[in-house]
Amino acid sequence: MPLSDSQVQALARDAAQRASSGDLAGAEPLFAQLVEARPNSGQALHLLGQARLRLGRFAEAREPLERAAKFMPRDVGPQVNLAGCLSILGEHDAALVALDRANQLKPGDPSIAHNRGRALEALGRPEEAERAYDEALAVDHRLLPSLSARAGLLAARGEWMGALADLDMALTERPDDARLRLRRGELLLARGDWLRGLPDHEARLALPGERYTPDLPLWQGEPLAGRLLIYPEQIDIESDTALRDVLMLARGVDATVQCAERLADILDLPTARRGDPLGDFAAAAPLRSLPYLLNWDLASLPAAGPLKGSAALAELALTDGGDVWQVHLAARLGRPAVMVLGEKRDWLWGPKDGPGDGLSGWYPTLQIR
Repeated sequence: MPLSDSQVQALARDAAQRASSGDLAGAEPLFAQLVEARPNSGQALHLLGQARLRLGRFAEAREPLERAAKFMPRDVGPQVNLAGCLSILGEHDAALVALDRANQLKPGDPSIAHNRGRALEALGRPEEAERAYDEALAVDHRLLPSLSARAGLLAARGEWMGALADLDMALTERPDDARLRLRRGELLLARGDWLRGLPDHEARLALPGERYTPDLPLWQGEPLAGRLLIYPEQIDIESDTALRDVLMLARGVDATVQCAERLADILDLPTARRGDPLGDFAAAAPLRSLPYLLNWDLASLPAAGPLKGSAALAELALTDGGDVWQVHLAARLGRPAVMVLGEKRDWLWGPKDGPGDGLSGWYPTLQIR
């Protein structure tokens, strides 16, 4: 039975009240009833699409938003929300069309310019994306999303000074943003600037993610009354990266090393297994924090200690290969070895053609190429 105008108005009020109170799950079916009663109402369609967007029902939000944009061609809101929905669905070409319409309706809007940049970047058009971010920042030079996005584009093409400038500006507005600090740290470390990069790199520990963390206080370099545990951050302690980090970084500190069984028998250091009781330890530190905590630099790394004899494990050593634990093992055993690093080398080695190339400071017998 068709609804009367008064019933439609009451339905709209109820839906709007639920939405404004945060009850989107209750508001969405009411907006759907409203659209069914008034299928050509651009406003009702837009409200339904917005509710579904906020509920994460993106595929269902698309159709009402497309219709709202059609019925409200001079309203920028439906165009922007449709573009956001299409971007989430991976339809960046269509999102760009909607954003171009929004830009015509509201030229000079920094958020629209930024979203155009995101769509262009997703379409593999970095130069146009950068111009869009430039437009956004010309209006609001502290717009954090555009600063961060442009920094990524600049870093990708090797303009690291410009990328750092954008990240520095973003961090003046949000100095405790762990993601921004980590990005700046990674960029500095990739350039070999450990002095400035290592403190920012510690921001990774404040971010959620799959990272092993023992139930111990985090060591900050202070004197301890008890034992110190150093450990690989990888969840899988038997993984290649965990084995490599232990062989490379377990040095220069009086500590117990948490490591895989296969390394425990050859490290000439106190060791612990993952899952061992930790009651005897006063604090713990991830291996990749040691360069920061102990003030290491590539020119003066502490020596790696000798390994205890283990013929069976030594047979696994590789004297030529990539950045894998078997080549690290050969180098720790004092064998002449060659490691070939790709373009995306680990920051621990320093930049390509930098002081870390040639004979490595990490291992006297290792040649880096």
